[in-house]
Order: sequence, then structure tokens, then C-alpha cells
Amino acid sequence: MKFRFQIILLLFLSLTVAYSQEYIPSYDAVVNQSTQANITARLTEFQNLGVKRRGTAALQNTLDWLKSQYLSYGYTASQMEEDTYSYSGFTCKNLVLTKVGTLYPNTYVIVCGHYDTISGTGTNDNGSGTAIILEIARLLQNIPTEYSIKFINFSGEEDGLRGSQHFVTNVVNATTPKMDIRVVFNIDEVGGVAGEINDTITCDVDESLPMANNAASAVITEELATCVALYSPLNTWINFAEATDYIPFENNGEIITGFYETNISSHPHTPSDNLANMDPEFCFNVGKAAIGATMHFAIANASALDNQYFNEDAQVSFFPNPSKSILNINKGNLNDANYTFSIIDIHGKTVLNQFFTDTGLIETINVSDLGSGIYLGVLETATNRITKKVIIQ
Repeated sequence: MKFRFQIILLLFLSLTVAYSQEYIPSYDAVVNQSTQANITARLTEFQNLGVKRRGTAALQNTLDWLKSQYLSYGYTASQMEEDTYSYSGFTCKNLVLTKVGTLYPNTYVIVCGHYDTISGTGTNDNGSGTAIILEIARLLQNIPTEYSIKFINFSGEEDGLRGSQHFVTNVVNATTPKMDIRVVFNIDEVGGVAGEINDTITCDVDESLPMANNAASAVITEELATCVALYSPLNTWINFAEATDYIPFENNGEIITGFYETNISSHPHTPSDNLANMDPEFCFNVGKAAIGATMHFAIANASALDNQYFNEDAQVSFFPNPSKSILNINKGNLNDANYTFSIIDIHGKTVLNQFFTDTGLIETINVSDLGSGIYLGVLETATNRITKKVIIQ
């Protein structure tokens, strides 16, 4: 949760931005697969898990619940990582789910929100954001996107953005080269207020130091507001970003945006932050906007939303392709812990063969000894054989 003054500017915009952002019917078809029943069920389950404070069984149980939800959508354990850190004598974990992009696998759209709570079950702050992130992940599981997506459930937000700061310092900046982030889209406290007219969602824009990323944030936030208009019945307001999990990213020079309720509830951080004091329909409508926005930011392949091949090959990919020296193997949704990877030349000769055990989502091989040309990459498990063209330069 963030504390803010109601200094809000009304956003006047057309439905066409500089590069012709348009309504995409196939995106809307995916958005309309979201249901009020799903959102309400996730809110109820989150509430029933109790007060998710650092060091509590409830926090660990919520982490386990999140993992079980992602697995039920068809993601695999290899796609999930626990980012563990400690503070004040407590150990906490962020949960990171990675869906690899088809064209820009090393560039990420981060969709995030916190799952820890304080003084109450936090059904609005931030069960609402958590429910929406789960719904986005559910609907995009079998949809190819050009950019990779990291769905991140942060802990430690209520204790000073501990989880997101740890992720930025120890993952984003510790990656070599530094992790390439297209946009950070944070969803925090979007449950609305029971009994009020909740028809407007606030879109957060970066207006603070460092200023180098502010203009890009303004463009992205305008795109977010356009997605709200295109894929939901809600109106939009623009307000400055502050005091939630995108801030460590913002301080790191990343491009950020986010959603936050416009009618600000008085119940967060109290035992009365529960479903009875929220507007679940508003949360559902925010979710529709967030699904459309995520597809827009990650560039979902509109012509392949029902691409049977994308599902049949378990979303396995080899990149970069073409490759000069290093080839990464993304095993997608394969559950197999072990596999053999081979490269076969145009004469049918196996020129590389490597067996991987206890594999992660991404494994890397050196192909610098191979001559330039077109090859066939073959990933084989006990039950699957997936082949794709590989170009070596």
C-alpha cells in the first residue's frame, strides 16, 4: 500500500497514441475470458489465508498457494523461482514466474504486486492485485508474446519495499549483462470501496528523480490508460507514482507504471481490510484492463492466440536465433527434469549432443565451434521430441 495526496489530473487522450495504438479484437476475446467468479474466488482464498506478516505461517502458506495456482494454470516448477532474502531476523521470499518471449526473450515486461499484509488479511491491500496478477497469468499461459513476462509476487512491501528492493539489487543489477526491462507494471490496492461508485482507476506515472526515465513513463502510462478505455468500462485518472513496489525499479532508472484505486479505502492496514468492505466488480474490471495492458506491453501474437503449434511444442524455444556463440534452451512448459539436446547439420549428422539433468527453465550451450549454417535443434525427453531450425552465424 502507498500513502498519497489526492493530487490527480484528469487524462484527456484519444484512443490513438503516437504509434497508432488500436483496439485489437483478439485481445478483447482473451480479456472476456476473465470472470467475476475467478476474481472473487481468489480474493476469498487470499482472505482465508490470514494475516501474512513476515515470519508467519500465513505468509509461507500464501506463497505455497500462489505456486499451486500457477501450476494449476499449466506453468511448471522450472518457470518459478523463489527469491529469498532476510531482514530483522526474518526470512522472506519473492515468487518469480517467467514466461519466455518468442522474439525478445531477454527483454522483460514485469507484472508485479505484493502479497504480504499487516494488521489484517489485506484482501484489498494487496489481495486485489494478487488476484489480478493470477488472472493475467492464467489467461496468457498458452498465448505467445514477443517479450518475456515476469510475474512477480513480492513480500516485504509493508516493511518498506524490502522484497522489490532486494530483487532490483540482487537480481536485476546482478545479472550479466544487467536485466533488460521494457516496463514495470505494478498492481497494488485496486479493490475499491463498498457502497461507493467505483468507476475510475488511477494510472501511476513517474514524476520523480531520476528524471531521465520520466518521459518514457509518461508514454507508457498513456498507453496503459488507453488500454483501460479499450478493454474495460472504467475511466482513468493520472497521478504521480509513490511508495509501492515499482519505486526501487524507478530509482534504478527503469520505466514504470501501475494501477491504484481512485476511491481510496480507509480499511488497509486494519482488521477490516476484507471483502465486505471492497467492490469485487471494480476489481474484476481493473483486471480486464490489466489483461489487455499486459498483452499490449508484451505484444501478444494476435494471429496466434489459438495457435495449436505453440501449445503442441510446449513453448520450447532456442535463442538467440541466429546465434554466434551461445545458444539458450528454454524448455517452456515441459515438466521433465532431464533431456537430451542435439544439433544436426543439413547432411543429417549430429554435430553436438548434450545430456542435461535436473534442468532449470533456461540452459546454455556453447556453439562457437560450429560452422555457419542452418541446423536442426532437437530437444528430447522420455516422452517428447521437439525440433526447431537453428541458424549459426
